[in-house]
Order: sequence, then C-alpha cells, then structure tokens
Amino acid sequence: MRTIMRIMKTELRVLFFSPIAWMVLIVFAFQAGLAYCGGLSDELRSLAMGYKPFNTTVNLIGGYSGVYTEMLNNLYLYIPLLTMGLMSRELSSGSIKLLYSSPVSNLQIVLGKYLSVVVYGLILVVMLLIPMIFTVFSVKDADIPFMFTALLGVFLTVCAYAAIGLFMSTITKYQVVAAIGTLAVLAVLNFIGKVGQDIDFVRDLTYWLSISGRSKVFLEGMICSKDIFYFVLVIFMFLTFTFIKLQGERLKRSALRSSISYVMVLVIVLVVGYFSSRPMMIAYYDATATKRNTLTENSQRVMEKMDGGLTLTTYVNLLDETWYNGSPEGKNYDMEKFDKYVRFKPDMKINYVYYYGPGTHAHYDKIYEGLSLKERMVKVCEGYDYNPDMFISAEEVSKMDDLSRENGRFVRVFKRDNGKKAYLRIYQDNFIHPFESEITAALKTLVDKSPMVAFVTGHGERGYNDYSEKGYAAFAQNPSFRNSLINQGFQVEEVTLDQPVPENVDVLVLSDLKSSLSPEEFANYNAFVERGGNLIILGEPKRQAYMNPLVEVLGLRFANGILVAPSKQYLDDIIAARITEGALNASLYFSQLIRRGYTVITPSACAVEVVDTTKGFKISEVLATNPQGSWIEYETTDFLNDKSTIDPNIGEVEKSNSVMLYLSRSIKDKPEQRIFVIGDADCLSVKELSTSRAGLNGANFSMITEMFRSLSYDEYPINTDRIRPPDDDLYISQDAMIWVKIGFIWLIPLAIMAWSVVFLIKRKRR
Repeated sequence: MRTIMRIMKTELRVLFFSPIAWMVLIVFAFQAGLAYCGGLSDELRSLAMGYKPFNTTVNLIGGYSGVYTEMLNNLYLYIPLLTMGLMSRELSSGSIKLLYSSPVSNLQIVLGKYLSVVVYGLILVVMLLIPMIFTVFSVKDADIPFMFTALLGVFLTVCAYAAIGLFMSTITKYQVVAAIGTLAVLAVLNFIGKVGQDIDFVRDLTYWLSISGRSKVFLEGMICSKDIFYFVLVIFMFLTFTFIKLQGERLKRSALRSSISYVMVLVIVLVVGYFSSRPMMIAYYDATATKRNTLTENSQRVMEKMDGGLTLTTYVNLLDETWYNGSPEGKNYDMEKFDKYVRFKPDMKINYVYYYGPGTHAHYDKIYEGLSLKERMVKVCEGYDYNPDMFISAEEVSKMDDLSRENGRFVRVFKRDNGKKAYLRIYQDNFIHPFESEITAALKTLVDKSPMVAFVTGHGERGYNDYSEKGYAAFAQNPSFRNSLINQGFQVEEVTLDQPVPENVDVLVLSDLKSSLSPEEFANYNAFVERGGNLIILGEPKRQAYMNPLVEVLGLRFANGILVAPSKQYLDDIIAARITEGALNASLYFSQLIRRGYTVITPSACAVEVVDTTKGFKISEVLATNPQGSWIEYETTDFLNDKSTIDPNIGEVEKSNSVMLYLSRSIKDKPEQRIFVIGDADCLSVKELSTSRAGLNGANFSMITEMFRSLSYDEYPINTDRIRPPDDDLYISQDAMIWVKIGFIWLIPLAIMAWSVVFLIKRKRR
C-alpha cells in the first residue's frame, strides 16, 4: 500500500508541476460559476415576476440545466487532458523500463497512477461543494440529500473516465493520441447503446454497456444499485485492461494470450452487469425530499395488491403513424417508462409484439396505394432495414388480444395470470405517453372494481359513442384523449330503461331526453334511484316537460325559460357559471379552480330549482350564475339576431340562479348515494370541450373529472399528486446577484490562478 501511495503522490506532483492541471481547475471553476449563476438568476427573475419557485434545489443543482448537469456534460473535455500522460509519458521517455526492472508490481503501478487522478477528481468535487453550500444558505429548505446524490453521480463519472483514460495512455507513447483515444472510447460507449437493438439479448448487453445517461439517475436524486454496479464494473474492466497491457509487455506475452485475457475480462463484466441489472437484483434509494422518483402512495397500494404474474404487452403497428413510439431501436428507452412499477413488481414481464395491419398513416396510403398490407410492410421494412419475419399480421394479433377499437394505433395491454386485462394507450397531446395516473388507473382495474358508467339511450339522448358536436364521445370513450373515462379506469356502455338497470352499473347518465319515458321505463329508473344508484342528469331548455319527471322524484325541477347573461363578446345565452365556495363540500380541486378564477361554460342552460326538501337528500349548489347581469329569460329565443332585456312584468328577476346541484344521502348498508343535476347538456359535449372562449376561463373538463371522482368515491381518476417541494423561496435578492457573480465567476477562478502562479514560481526557484 505504501508503494501505491508513493506512486500516487509522485503522479500528483508531476500533475501539479505542469500548467495543465491548474488550467483545468481554473476553467472548471469558471464554467461551474457561470452555470450556477445562470440558474440562480433565472430563479430570482421568476420570483421577482411573482412566480413561486418550484423544485429550486433541483433547478440549481441537477435537472436539465443545473450546475452539476452542465459540468457533467463537460467532463469529457477535462479528464483526457489529465490522463493522457499517465503512462504515455513513461513510454515516450523510456522510464517504463526502470519501472519494469524495479520491485514495483504492475498492480501497484496501475492503482497508484489511477488514484492520482481520483484524488484530482476529489478536488473537482470539492469545488462543486461550493455552490452546494451556497444553496444550503440561500434556498429555503434546500434538499441536501439530493445534492449529495447528484455529486456522487459526478464523482463516479470522473472515476470511470479516469480508468478509461489510464488504459488509453498505456497503448501509445503519444499523449495527444492518448487523449484522442480516450475521447473515441467515450464516444463508442455513448453510441453502443444503439447497437443490436433488434436482437433481445444483444440489446440488453449493449444497452447496459452504454455510458450515456448513466449519471442521469443520480442527478434526479435516485441511487440505483445497477448504476453503481455499472460504474464499478467499468472501472474494474479498464483498470484490468491496463494491468493486462503492462503484464503482457513486462512478461513478453503473445498478442493472442493478451487478447484472450481481454475477452475473458469483458465477458465477466458483461455477465455480472447483465445479472446485476435484472429487476429482481436491483435496490433503490430515493434521496429527494418529496420522493419524486418513487410511485405515489396510491400507486404503491395498487402494486401491493398485484399478486401473481403480470405481463405488459405492447402492440406496435408498422403501418400506423404511431409506430415510432415502440420501434425496436427504442425498446429499452420505452421500457424505462415502467421502471418505477418494475421496482415494486420485479417479476413483471414486458413483451413487444410487432405487426402490420390497417393504420392511419396518410403517407403510406399515398405512396403504397394499390399494394396489400403485407406488400406495404415489406416495402417499409426495406426502408428501415428490418427483417420482415419479425412482423405478424393483424389477424394473428386478434387471436392474442382484441384490438378492434384501437384502429391500429400503438397500445399496451396489462394482463394478469387470472385473465383480467386492461388497456393503456398513447394520446394526441403534447406529452403523448401516459402519466403515472393513467398507468395506475389501468393497473387498478385489474385488482379493484372498475366503475361502470351507463348512458341511457332510446329517447334521443346524447350518445357516449357520438363524435358529433353534441355527442359525449370526447369525455366518455375517445381512446386518444388522455382524460376520457376509459383512459381513467372507468367502463362505459349504453343501456335502455325498458329493462331494469343492470346491477353492475354504478353511474347512470340521462341527458337531454327528447321524449317522455314510458311508465315501465320510469319504474326502472325509479328503482335505480331507490336502490341508491349514482346519477348524472343533464337538462336542456325546451326539454323541461320530458326531464322534470326525472328530477321531481329528487325534489327538484328544471325551471322554464333559459338563463341569459348579456355581454358584448358572446351570445346572451352563453353562461360562464361560477363555481360556488361550497362546491362538493369544499373539494380541494374546485377550491383551486375558484382561486384561479375559472368558470364552467354552459351554453343554453336552464336553472335548477329545489321544490321539495323532504326526499332525504342533502343538497348543495355547485354552479350558479352571477347575481348581477343574469336572469331567466322567458321571451327572447333568437339570441343570434336579438338581444334580451329584462322584463319584471313577466317575472324576470336579476339574481343568481343554480345551474348545477349536488345531492347526497345515506342508504342503509350501501355507500352514500350521489347525484348531479345540471341545467345544460351541452357543457359536456364534444363542441364545448374543444371550444376556447377568450376571457371566460372555462374549466368544463375539470368539472367533469371532479364529478366522476365524486361518483366513484375518490377511487378514479387516480390521485397521483405529490406534496409541494419545500424549497420554494430564496433568501437573497436580485440586487445581491452582482456580488454572487463576482464571487463565483471571477474571484474563485482568479484565486486558483493566483495560487497556481505562486506555486509554479516557487517550484521553479527550487
């Protein structure tokens, strides 16, 4: 050990007796200061503009542009400069022969020289402690464990780069070639993760071998055993390569024997790396204050119930425009989306099925017009250089799972060993892929009952499968809409009331009846109400005669006339209904909407009135018109050409009217019955959900989400909200930023420069 330490000290002296080591320190400090001050300025600017900081520690230190992230991206520029002379200098000067003839072993040489760069790396790490310490004192409740975890990622990367640089320094006597060779190896290790991605076993090995993004996990505050193993194994591999190289030259071994040794070490590393990256072998530690790298408690509870086998099968259609989301070369990156779930269900199997079938790819339809689906598949495979044999037909897929309603789009299917299935889709929005809430909702339906929402039909009601302007398909069953019911854990179906409502129906939706129910239908409806079923009833002006019998059994009625609120911008019957303070018993979500000034747009609505309070329901108001400038209009009907005016002589009174009421009551041995009655059926329509009206801040879909959350007793949609990170304030002002910049960008680098000048001058004098 003493010999190793002597070699290390000697290398450090040589390193610091040259200007390169000092120059690297100066530039490193300058870049770190520049990156940190840039992030701090952004946070202070946002604070000055009135925005409350969010995840300040992550933004300053890690994340996408924190100081550690920026410096990690630049490490490949520094380490080759430090390692290029470790052995190249010995080779070019001939001093290597003295080492070979001395009693110093090759292992001592390797470890001594390697530790010298590790010590230099620790100096770089100490320099990065400066912004960390400043963050602790300038940011409220800074996330200290996260910062140390991110720093660990930087240090491990330095150690890995140093081992690679040391090996490259042993294979040439030219220092510049050694530096370039180190850069080349780093480039190969970054690129190799894309090699052989269409062959499962090869893909796993090359993906593991890739150094690209390995420190990303640490910069997000997560310590994962497979990444620790990766860095340890890479360091071991290149140090062993260095030892084999020196041993071969010292003992005059043949190139074949040395090559066999290299291959054996590589195989050992790959085998250990492969098994250490298997889900069953991985250990995790989430160092963040809010555990943002871990599933929320609701998701964890679902995973705890997931006993037995679970398989996730991803179906990818080569001839659909969504194909790229699951292409073979991106399979490992796609599987990363489920790492948090695999952590709690390590035996979960993830499969990919590639097929060809009818899809929505306009370009293919145009250029391959007249060709069969199989002929199109072959043509596309030629372009991508895929093997056509890896694709099966849509007919074969249909024997595995029913994808008929997916229209050939990218889709995943969760399947338990007991046969239960759940579909997980991608969406036509900016994020495309499902969030934790959608994934957990799909999984929850495998272990708990999925609420059944039944839409009554037979009297001209709005259809759940109707994509026209007045239809309800958008929020009910549009597979490419993230927030539709079927993507949030609900089931939907249509029912008629000529038969008793099925027992599996949890929520009944009746909307805009255009004719009256028959006595038999009304009896079946009434039986559902009496058994405690949950309801959504949506009225509409001119339909009061058909709808009122439904709500009269609840003690309500839809008032005659139509609600108006004349304005200069919109038609008089466009109502921006305000959310009342007591909405849904002061629901947290509705409280947020009230605080942000949101409303619910109800075009052509009628008022909902309470006429009988003896039905046993507790009634609360959810939506109401403003008390000024709004009334029930009885005369005007053509709002496109006429303006309504209030006429007290016919009973028109300017006041607040209820647009939506919430009813609840307790029923013996059953969950609380919950009912929503709304005076407008258009507020849930395809047209209204896709319309934006300036100045009205409509939150119609939020209202829909909260209605169904209440009707499912807060089971769906899944709540995956996390507590707000505590580091949401800074203790310095923008005025102080000039001194911070002077300190970080100028004083620290200049201090290192001055120290280096004094050190080098003293050495020269000696």
